[in-house]
Amino acid sequence: MSNIAGITNVALANRAMMQLQERSPSLPGLGVLHGPSGYGKSFAASYVANAHRAYYVQCKSTWTRRAFLEAILKEMGILPSKNLASMTEQACEELMQSGRPLIIDEADWLADSKSHVMMAMDLYEGSQASILLIGEERLPAKLSHFEKIHNRILRWEPAQPCQMNDVLQLASIYARDVDIDEQLLLNLLDATKGVTRRICVNLENIRNWAADNGTDRVTIANFDQPLFTGQAPRGRA
Repeated sequence: MSNIAGITNVALANRAMMQLQERSPSLPGLGVLHGPSGYGKSFAASYVANAHRAYYVQCKSTWTRRAFLEAILKEMGILPSKNLASMTEQACEELMQSGRPLIIDEADWLADSKSHVMMAMDLYEGSQASILLIGEERLPAKLSHFEKIHNRILRWEPAQPCQMNDVLQLASIYARDVDIDEQLLLNLLDATKGVTRRICVNLENIRNWAADNGTDRVTIANFDQPLFTGQAPRGRA
């Protein structure tokens, strides 16, 4: 857990949640963590949810408003009522009484529709709970179209590409039994452009390669595999 906490976007998400939780009662309680796909935002959300005992839901593209509220109530261990208004009241009451925050991942789904995004507004207004919305880089622009919720954002937190210290932390998790040459890790960081998911794929590939070749030391001299960059291989001419 301490290794995970040292990763930049985990620290940023945690800092955002701490500010929401420790805010003055007169301040709004919504936060937004936003950034490109693959930056480890959901990874960070999982850590923050555990660290702060937050309720956590990940939106799906096929969801209706009812499915969204049902998912929240399921996370809370509450049997959903029969209509949307009552379900909203159930969720608000639990957030208010428990004092626990709510994390809504893939919140772009909410921001694509006024009827969807206003449910987040209703949950906040009905509970005054800390709510962290997580989505891709266009989420702030989408939310700007809805003044009521946009005005209640206390913190905008842009996710960042990985730096070398993040690669070292991830290597201690995904390739913990392998001594990887620093230059190879630098090459990996450059090839992936700091995208967390691609870095993790490469570290897993390096760990598997080391196991297959009976070594616990991997360098640019002995590692003969291409680094995964996310680009599909070219077809044969």
